Amino acid sequence: MRRTACVTGADRGLGLYIVRWLLENGYEVFAGQYMPEIDSLGELKDKYAGQLQIIPLDVGSKDSVKQAARSIAGSTRHIDLIINNAGIIHRADDATMLVDMDDEAMAHLYNVNTLGALRVSNALMGLLLQGDQKLIVNISSEAGSITRNKRINMYGYCMSKAALNMQSSLMHNHLKTLGGQVMVFHPGWLQSYMSGHKNLEATTSPEEAAIKIMDIVQQHNKYLGEEPAYLDLDNQPWPW
Repeated sequence: MRRTACVTGADRGLGLYIVRWLLENGYEVFAGQYMPEIDSLGELKDKYAGQLQIIPLDVGSKDSVKQAARSIAGSTRHIDLIINNAGIIHRADDATMLVDMDDEAMAHLYNVNTLGALRVSNALMGLLLQGDQKLIVNISSEAGSITRNKRINMYGYCMSKAALNMQSSLMHNHLKTLGGQVMVFHPGWLQSYMSGHKNLEATTSPEEAAIKIMDIVQQHNKYLGEEPAYLDLDNQPWPW
């Protein structure tokens, strides 16, 4: 039976390269598409027509997640791997405590970065429990580490990632009793599009990050423990 994965935020960047890795390694992939105007997933589908299904998905919308889950359930009886990659930042989040903060922007960050992953994992849990791996991978950030925090701004983003880490711990506690696990990754300073344009100042390409993350994910049983693994690209653990 072919292994099956669902990847959110798959339009470009890290999510797209994770999808490509999965396809190259024989997975059937359901790729969550938020920006249909970007044709990168369509190009992959031309090459992997029998393996890739593109699913419209806005993780910030409960209705969109439910519709995506119904669509996936109509095509497969199991999912082995969920990769919650979708995430955003917001320019208004640069403010420090010395100026007025945009709490609506922060709530939007929390809705997508934290609740979005929870919505997807929850909606697909029935299919995940029918799979062999029963593995959830949440793409977090060093910004989610309270122990290593040195920032004075980005309250919304940092809090959303710290909450994502807590969500990962809660879900791992339950999933490990059912034969599964959760892994959390800090993917490095990525050349991503999260600010609206590609960040060329960043040090890590999304292709490099995808390969390193998936190399570690393939050894997931090695990291099964009381807590979910919280790792960087060099396979080093990060403090919560």
